[in-house]
Amino acid sequence: MNSIKRAPYIAFIIAKKYVTTTVRLTMCPIRYYKKIYTRTGDKGTSVTFTGVRKPKDDIIFDALGTTDELSSAIGMSAEHCKEAGHQLTDKLQLIQCALQDVGSNIATPFSSARTAHLKQVQFNRKFVSDLESWIDEMTDQLPPLKNFILPSGGKSSCSLHFARSVCRRAERSMTPLVRDKEIDEETLKFVNRLSDFLFTAARFCAMREGRTEAIYIRTEETKLDLGKKTNENIHDLGKKTSEDIHSSRDV
Repeated sequence: MNSIKRAPYIAFIIAKKYVTTTVRLTMCPIRYYKKIYTRTGDKGTSVTFTGVRKPKDDIIFDALGTTDELSSAIGMSAEHCKEAGHQLTDKLQLIQCALQDVGSNIATPFSSARTAHLKQVQFNRKFVSDLESWIDEMTDQLPPLKNFILPSGGKSSCSLHFARSVCRRAERSMTPLVRDKEIDEETLKFVNRLSDFLFTAARFCAMREGRTEAIYIRTEETKLDLGKKTNENIHDLGKKTSEDIHSSRDV
């Protein structure tokens, strides 16, 4: 039989079927199950940190799912970086932990949260300054960015670019919640800065591996058949057609 014990309320579940985080909000009887499935979401609903049941397509669960997806993408990047010998794995794992905290905050909408809830999910603002320090450290070693670049430069670089694009989607999914004052705006700052970090890390890995980053070319002007051109041709022409183009990424 499953035992019943006095325990902290299980308030937040990210990727609910896989990871359960226990936080001390209110002492109440909890039944612990050995099985991974609960059947409570079979009708298309799930529950927030604050105990409110909502449909699974609610913006809260959309944002939760996207940040979970982002963490998975970063985990894949970390494995590629580790295989290539890059010293980024520890940083990427710290970022994954920070994303768990972002998820806790998303799952605790202010409109239904009590003070006890908010104390448990307060987001550490130091995460943002840490990202900025890491970005600056890598940027100091990179050549200036003068052209638009395409996701390229090896497996580590490409996987980080992929994680960056997922990060942008996570940011978009969180924006309505910040606008409605349902979550801490610091979490959005973190995710915005994280996409900058992932972009810089992708370039850094390509540089360390001696890889060439593919450059964007305005094909309607050059009339290139890209399938017949070498990377060297594209790189040289990219310098001519994009010499006045700077990074278009948000700040």
